[in-house]
Amino acid sequence: MTNKTLLTVTFLLSGLYTTNAQSTPPRLLIRGDDMGYSHAGNEAILKCHKDGIEKSIEVLVPSPWFPEAVNMLEQIPTADVGIHLTLTSEWDNIKWRPLSDCPSLRDADGYFYPMLRPNKNYPRRSVVENDWKLADVEKEFRAQIELAMKKIPRISHISGHMGCTGLTDEVTALVKKLAQEYHIPHFDRSIRDAGVASAGYVGAHATSDEKLQSFMKMLESLEAGKTYIFVDHPGLDTPEIQAIHHIGYENVAADRQGVTDIWTNPRVKELIRTKGIQLIGYNDLTK
Repeated sequence: MTNKTLLTVTFLLSGLYTTNAQSTPPRLLIRGDDMGYSHAGNEAILKCHKDGIEKSIEVLVPSPWFPEAVNMLEQIPTADVGIHLTLTSEWDNIKWRPLSDCPSLRDADGYFYPMLRPNKNYPRRSVVENDWKLADVEKEFRAQIELAMKKIPRISHISGHMGCTGLTDEVTALVKKLAQEYHIPHFDRSIRDAGVASAGYVGAHATSDEKLQSFMKMLESLEAGKTYIFVDHPGLDTPEIQAIHHIGYENVAADRQGVTDIWTNPRVKELIRTKGIQLIGYNDLTK
């Protein structure tokens, strides 16, 4: 083969590879977190799947509205559902307790601590500032996993609320062991190993209008042939969620209503369609 022929073949193969890469649409996993923390939050998450672009739903198993979440999820049997393991109960006006007997993870009132790590607004009220035990974490995670699997048999993955699955290297190893034992994939700490990039708002996103514009910019920035995950918390601006807050995050209702508005917005859905973005769930990450 002459050098000229070799160059021609190389050029053609390069062009073919580029064309194939460009023709593969971006894949985007839209994940709605914290189902179970409130009734209106459950309603918003259901709406974002039924009428919007949300594909994955993360459920807080010890939360007060978990039973309703279980019933609601029966209405959307194709939804991708994950166990959102938690060691915290962060809101001031509503609390949840561990499912298991794990004294080192409970505050003086028997609730989970509000924070995972030190927070100036909640001094000495984080998990790491107290004498937590790995054995208690395992006991509680097992209880949450087993109740979720009992009530929601189609559980597809495990994730961590407020980063609790990465509390320490020992906790990370524990979650990996539990995921293998219960045959449930866990991607929280290894999402990049699965070839998934984190996507976020591109620009300011304090108001609903800013959220919409920044989310649209994010969609425009997605590259062909790549897989992305976008995580947020749908909600509704109702009196119930207006009463749910913690120091440093007081505008919960308005903020989470903005997420619901974006994920059900016709302009967003049309942009996804015109760009050929493929909406996926966690089950698709292994395909």
